Amino acid sequence: MATATTKTVKVRQTGSPIRRNAVQRATLAGLGLNKLGRESELEDTPSVRGMIRKVQHLLEIVE
Repeated sequence: MATATTKTVKVRQTGSPIRRNAVQRATLAGLGLNKLGRESELEDTPSVRGMIRKVQHLLEIVE
């Protein structure tokens, strides 16, 4: 069996979810982020890209 290498994107949380609406807080949780400075490596799919775009003001792309 051949293993396919999947692209990943690494994001870091730079903004606080305090005083943000519930949708943005849930999106951060879906990305695996919950505290400032935390990093998460995610599979680079259109759905993940959409989640990143939704909270781009709270994130920084590391790679």
